[in-house]
Amino acid sequence: MSSGKTIVWFRRDLRIEDNPALAAAARDGSVFPVYIWCPEEEGQFYPGRVSRWWLKQSLAHLEQSLKSLGAELVMIKTQSTLSALLDCIKATEATKVVVNRLYEPVLLVRDHSIEEKLAEVGISVQSYNGDLLYEPWKIYDDEGRAFSTFDAYWDKCLNMQMEPVSLLPPWRLMPAAVTGTVERCTIEGLGLENELEKSSNPLLGRGCSPGWSNADKALTEFVEQNLFDYSKSRFKVGASSTSLLSPYLHFGEISVRKVFRCVRMKQILWRREWKSQGEESVKLFLKAIGLREYSRYLCFNYPFTHERSLLSNMKYFPWNADANHFKVWRQGRTGYPLVDAGMRELWATGWIHNRIRVIVSSFAVKFLLLPWKWGMKYFWDTLLDADLECDILGWQYISGSLPDGQELEQLDCPQIQGSKFDPEGEYVRQWLPELARMPIEWIHHPWDAPLTVLKAAGVELGLNYPKPIIDIDTAREHLREAIFKMWEMEAAAKSATSDQMNEDVLDNSDSIKTSAILKVIPKEKSSCLTYSSNDQRVPSFQNCNNGLLPRKRPLPVDEEKLHMDKPNKQNKEAGTSGREDLCSTAESSASNRQKSTSSTSTSIISFTVPQYCSSSDGRPFQDHESSNLNLTWHEKIDLEQTSNKNG
Repeated sequence: MSSGKTIVWFRRDLRIEDNPALAAAARDGSVFPVYIWCPEEEGQFYPGRVSRWWLKQSLAHLEQSLKSLGAELVMIKTQSTLSALLDCIKATEATKVVVNRLYEPVLLVRDHSIEEKLAEVGISVQSYNGDLLYEPWKIYDDEGRAFSTFDAYWDKCLNMQMEPVSLLPPWRLMPAAVTGTVERCTIEGLGLENELEKSSNPLLGRGCSPGWSNADKALTEFVEQNLFDYSKSRFKVGASSTSLLSPYLHFGEISVRKVFRCVRMKQILWRREWKSQGEESVKLFLKAIGLREYSRYLCFNYPFTHERSLLSNMKYFPWNADANHFKVWRQGRTGYPLVDAGMRELWATGWIHNRIRVIVSSFAVKFLLLPWKWGMKYFWDTLLDADLECDILGWQYISGSLPDGQELEQLDCPQIQGSKFDPEGEYVRQWLPELARMPIEWIHHPWDAPLTVLKAAGVELGLNYPKPIIDIDTAREHLREAIFKMWEMEAAAKSATSDQMNEDVLDNSDSIKTSAILKVIPKEKSSCLTYSSNDQRVPSFQNCNNGLLPRKRPLPVDEEKLHMDKPNKQNKEAGTSGREDLCSTAESSASNRQKSTSSTSTSIISFTVPQYCSSSDGRPFQDHESSNLNLTWHEKIDLEQTSNKNG
């Protein structure tokens, strides 16, 4: 063991076991573990109430674990992550910072900027893969292009060799001597949970407890007790039929490699024993793991997807930005029992079954035509396992914004969904006590029940339970009209700009003018970094004089890969293609495919982040939170609508 001092920068890797950064630091000498909380750098994706509650408990668990190993977790609340790291380096005289990589485009920009600043003062930064099976820049099709459909991506992954190494937790940590001062704080001092929020948090984590050792227990319990029946039980919305591992994976309390390895071992065992049900269950569960991987892959390679659809024709979709409908949906007062039960469970516990997530999100975008970005942001605010990349993938899939997403015209009836996934009505009764006495045959469509049945059950539609906000036939007609309008607008735009390469298009869901995404232009010089802390905008590529890394000549994007698999007749008549000219990050960093990534190397991904976009009236656009930090963004929507009415 060498005598160097190393800063271990914890982020979403709050575990001791299989933590590459911590293991590397422990091998090299003394360590200084630090967690830096910088709300100002979170921007429009500041974590929601329940996510911060989980983070607080997880940090407390990690703090105790590190203390038992001989090192203390230093927690810092700051306005600048870079300044906090420099203070830690000065106080400890450390010569190195180790960190596990994150893959959100804006965080990659920030991390690389920090790395450059630290390099200027002689501090080495070493980053590791502690979050994924396969990092985004390692997966390409046979022609060197990024995948844009999940099945092709996952097939490629399963045929690649995975690093089998799983790092054991260190037996002992040598704490770095501190000669200077660091403005540390307690967990309470981080301000992750304020007094007003505590009264809303009693039911959080009722199904699972935060902390990396609890994650191990949850994995063992699922693999030994529930995995075999997963293929048959995974859609039971009122039962513990899923692994409940997603919050642990988001905060890095368990490594995805460990989950993959444990499940794969079961698959081998059941294959030898000819247990086909177990094999099918493993296949389906690993697909869920693959979707998490793909969400990071998608956001890395197409970094605009947090605010724009992957398919270009969706920018013409006439979303109905109705604040009243949005409020009714999130409060669980739509009049559709399964939807309302799901939204009420979400608010109370921070958790809903994946099938319920699909149902409530589909209702928002297909029945109410609410902008998918509204739903994505609300999930981000309210889910225990709120995960930006997974939320983006889910909402773009439901809204028909992906090449392999759900058909835009597919309208699933909540009544039928209820009969299928909650046949006895137990889930609805649990979360809608006003319908607890409704008979099974009417529980999912009380509006059709005879008055005598409603009276016997104590239900008064419009009084103690709302009437449907919209009937199914009307919703289907509205959706059909919106799709036709989208096609008409796209055809008109193509006709008007046939002699131009690019055009600014007004996106009615947020009133921001956004430019068409350009292809990566082959160039000899590499990209440079500029960063605006004001907003999380679409990274692009620009020429600069000071190159960071030599790059291969990027390959052209295959537009046909983003063509919808089943173009319908009306689509052809309108002349729409459902394609997007994409700027693929993977192509800009294609040289990484040829590199062998050693455990001590830092992968450098370069972006250029444009400055503020302007709204249609020329003013800089700001997210709802930025104008009033005491209100959530969806409360701001309500407030703005009230002000407009009063005005």
